[in-house]
Amino acid sequence: MRTPIHTHNLCFLGFGNVNRTLVRLLADRTQELRERYGISFRITGIASRRLGWIANADGLDVNSLAELNSESPPAFSRAGAPASHRNVREWLAAAHADVLFEATSLNVLDGQPAVDHIRAALDHGAHAITANKGPIVHAYRELRDLAAARGKRFLFESTVMDGVPIFSLFDQLPAIHLQGFHGILNSTTNVILSEMEQGLSFDEALKKAQAVGVAETDASHDIDGWDAAVKTAALIMVLMDVPIRLEEIAREGIRDLTPQALRNARRDGWPFKLVCRAKRVGDGVKASVAPEKVLATSPMGKIIGTSSYIYFETDIFPGLAITEENPGLYATAYGMLADFVRAVS
Repeated sequence: MRTPIHTHNLCFLGFGNVNRTLVRLLADRTQELRERYGISFRITGIASRRLGWIANADGLDVNSLAELNSESPPAFSRAGAPASHRNVREWLAAAHADVLFEATSLNVLDGQPAVDHIRAALDHGAHAITANKGPIVHAYRELRDLAAARGKRFLFESTVMDGVPIFSLFDQLPAIHLQGFHGILNSTTNVILSEMEQGLSFDEALKKAQAVGVAETDASHDIDGWDAAVKTAALIMVLMDVPIRLEEIAREGIRDLTPQALRNARRDGWPFKLVCRAKRVGDGVKASVAPEKVLATSPMGKIIGTSSYIYFETDIFPGLAITEENPGLYATAYGMLADFVRAVS
């Protein structure tokens, strides 16, 4: 018996590297999604600060979107010029949105406006998929419960370790109790530390990380440990089911590490890494992000470049580790595509 085909209207909020790559990946996987999963789609909305709120319920041209950058003029619809709208709720309605892919910039302080974007999508009746860690840290339980009440999915696999199935892994491990975890979750600091070990100054290493596209122009969130702390908080909230505020996570960045100290540590076989840690203590969790010396021959000691690593401690599996080696943008985009398949299947 043939799998029935369902067509879903997709909207993309934030049209930077991640969502543009996702559009290309969807275009590449169109036939497989249709034949294997019974999923068809049309892209009916894109929005960004530069492009505005663009919607066309008849669909926008996928091939043109795949080549569009965040500064391109929006002249790419199949049925004439698409309308531009005033706000997210009006835009979702005009696009007849079934799924929102939210990939705006992280706001460490309160997760806005991404929290409001996701809330609007769920209220509209769309599944909400995000690569933004802010809503997890600042509004996870609210958005989770709202999604359940609306009969929709709120998914976020790409927020930690790109598209590696960390959150969905634990969906496949029912009645397991996570006691703690540790790992290396920030690529920018990992690249900077590796380059400084090779003799570059901090500024030179940062410029190299920016040149290869790992670090933002303002990389303070990475350097000062905020990005790693937000990821740590997200894992604690979702996988350990313990609410935690960012200020409860002891946080230290890498600014005070010198090239000499890093070279000496590497020479002695105990290189520095920016390590995230979390451990259950009573009814709460004790968590930290800080530079640590780790044994060079240990799994964390072998993590270099843009690679990541996490080690989970559970009541059933004493140690469960995942290593991700040098991912690119397609890894992050894949996490969102996988969430799409989970949401609509």
